[in-house]
Amino acid sequence: MNGPMNGPMNGMGNGPLNGMGSGAVPPVAVVGGGLAGITAALALAEAGWPVTLYEARPRLGGATHSFARGGLTADNGQHVFLRCCTAYRGLLDRLGGTGRVRLQERFDVSVLTPHGRRGRLRRSALPGPLHLLPALAGYRLLSPADRLRAVRGALALRGLDPAEPALDRVALGGWLAANGQRESVRRALWDLFAVAALNIPSEEAALGPAAMVFRTALLGRADAADIGVPSVPLGDLHGGAALSAIARLGGEVRLAAKVDGVLPSPPGPNGPSILVGGRHVEAAAVVVATPHGQAARLVPAEAAPERDAWARLGASPIVNVHVVYDRPVTRLPFAAVVGSPVQWIFDRTAAGGLTRGQYLTVSVSAARHWIDVPTAVMREVFLPELERLLPAAREARVVDLFITRERRATFRQVPGSGGLRPGAATRWPGLFLAGAWTDTGWPDTMEGAVRSGLQAARLVRRHLGRISAREWAREWAP
Repeated sequence: MNGPMNGPMNGMGNGPLNGMGSGAVPPVAVVGGGLAGITAALALAEAGWPVTLYEARPRLGGATHSFARGGLTADNGQHVFLRCCTAYRGLLDRLGGTGRVRLQERFDVSVLTPHGRRGRLRRSALPGPLHLLPALAGYRLLSPADRLRAVRGALALRGLDPAEPALDRVALGGWLAANGQRESVRRALWDLFAVAALNIPSEEAALGPAAMVFRTALLGRADAADIGVPSVPLGDLHGGAALSAIARLGGEVRLAAKVDGVLPSPPGPNGPSILVGGRHVEAAAVVVATPHGQAARLVPAEAAPERDAWARLGASPIVNVHVVYDRPVTRLPFAAVVGSPVQWIFDRTAAGGLTRGQYLTVSVSAARHWIDVPTAVMREVFLPELERLLPAAREARVVDLFITRERRATFRQVPGSGGLRPGAATRWPGLFLAGAWTDTGWPDTMEGAVRSGLQAARLVRRHLGRISAREWAREWAP
């Protein structure tokens, strides 16, 4: 997947930097090849601006990538999207990936427990927000009284304004308790989606982004929460497809090209410049689309005086347990889990290229407890749990088990974190920020990353639109 793409597109080349010729417009430099950077580069290239995307790793995709293991293609972690993720779905369309994902026709989630009890949450044909009322009314994992409490909690959540600054100072868990949501309701219902979406325990999560998730996905349009799952490896869906798409539009990708800093622009219409491998590279504008820790090191304090505060966003980990069985153990494409260290189970057999047996991934968000636990211990915990949840696994042989760990999967979306998220613009004209950690109006998700890339691209185009072609020629002609 990555091998043949590292050759001609890797390294700085022998000609003029960035292919600049006499009178040519210097390219926009996009630093970081995750979804935010990919989106910004594609949007600018589609608008006709020359663009060069710099990625320190030998692949694109950022936190969504794949790797080979014993004939299997595994993703570093399970990533899903919802029908309401319109910006991400637009990126898939740009990358030719719409037919490479499976999107539910109707939101439908099986919920398993270690004791054999099962629940199901499936939306009805009613318009939103009434579409989930029948599902809540029949949700077996809650008592009749708790189902009524859940309906009341849903109505209260729908009445919140996620943009209200005061919500950023309140914890979701405390708000749920104050609004009649007992721990049994929180564990069996609200945590299923809050922990997966925010990657933090509900008692620590900020109410603002949680309210945004529930209002937009579950309590808004009837089809908003329909779940989409990649049917091919993420490396193909994102990284490989983006490499081809950017090249097709005339852009350039530099893999294994680490950017060491952003420098102010010299006099003239050009934007800030960047340092790559000790070389000074001019740019029309710069988009820094890296994680917040790296962005704070790249962006000068003069451009973003608040950059030191970005460290307070912290990091929250995600762990994935990958298990290959010698035979199928479940027919479910995915399932949520209550009352177990297992949170979500996904069948990745076809996507991973497995032709015999079954390949499952167990996704564990807010995995601070598990991030440093040895694989042998994880095996002793999660295999018995899977056997309790999936009885057929008791008769199957485990062919392989391995763990993937994302220590800095998202920032910690705790009370007060919203005020630390910067906008896309900086104090330097021509220098912009992108990334799911910036102020997108969304939690730290794939959708947020794509929206940040689009916003940065819009600001770049607005900035460059103020500079006439005559000014460019005067600056860059010999």
